[in-house]
Amino acid sequence: MATRTGLRVDAVLVQAVIAGALSFAHLHDLAAAAGQNGWKAWAYPVSVDLLLVAAWRRLRSEGPSRLAWCWFLIALFASLGANVATAGFLDLADPPALLRLGIAGWPALAFLGGTLLAHSAADPKPVTSTESAEPGPHIEPEPVIEIPPTAEPAPTPIEDAPAASVPASPPVPAVLVDHARKVADEYRIRTGSPIDTETLRARLGVPPHLAAAIADHLT
Repeated sequence: MATRTGLRVDAVLVQAVIAGALSFAHLHDLAAAAGQNGWKAWAYPVSVDLLLVAAWRRLRSEGPSRLAWCWFLIALFASLGANVATAGFLDLADPPALLRLGIAGWPALAFLGGTLLAHSAADPKPVTSTESAEPGPHIEPEPVIEIPPTAEPAPTPIEDAPAASVPASPPVPAVLVDHARKVADEYRIRTGSPIDTETLRARLGVPPHLAAAIADHLT
C-alpha cells in the first residue's frame, strides 16, 4: 500500500518569512521617507539583510571574531532601528536630518562591511606541540654487551719455550661465554646445526682469536 506524502509546513520557516517581509517593508518605507525613491528605496533593505546574513555566515563557519560580530551588530541595529522608526516614533513626512544622513551614508558603510567580511583572512589557530607531533612506534633498544679488555699474555722467554709450542688462547669473561651459548642455542634451534666460528664471530662482533677461544668453551 503506497503512503501519501504531503507538503510539510515548518512553523519556524513561516515565522521567519513573515518577520523578514515586515522588516524588509519597514526598511523600504524608511529609505523612501528619507528621500530615496524608486529602486533605491528597495535596494536598502536588500543591502541590510545581505550584510546581516554575511556576518552571521562568517560567525557560523569560522567561529566568533570581532570583525563578524561588529558588522552583525551594525546590520542588526539598522534593521531594528527601521522597525522602531516606522512605528510612529518619527515623523516620516518630515524625517530629521540625522536620519537622512544615516540613510545617505549607508551604501558606503555596507560596501565596506561586505568587503571586509568577504576578503579578510581568519585568525590562524595556534598549533601546539601535542597536536603536531605524531607518536611513532616504540622500538626497544637492543642490549649492548660490554666486552672487557682482554689481558695480553706475557711474553715467554725464547729459551724456555718449546720449539713447536701452540699460542695460549686469551681468557674469556664468563658473561661473554653465557651470551655466546645463548646465541649458539638459538642458531641450533633455528637451523638445526651447530654454529660455526665465523658466524659466532659475526654475531658477537669480536676478533677472530677471541671468537675461536669462545668456540672452545662451547664445545
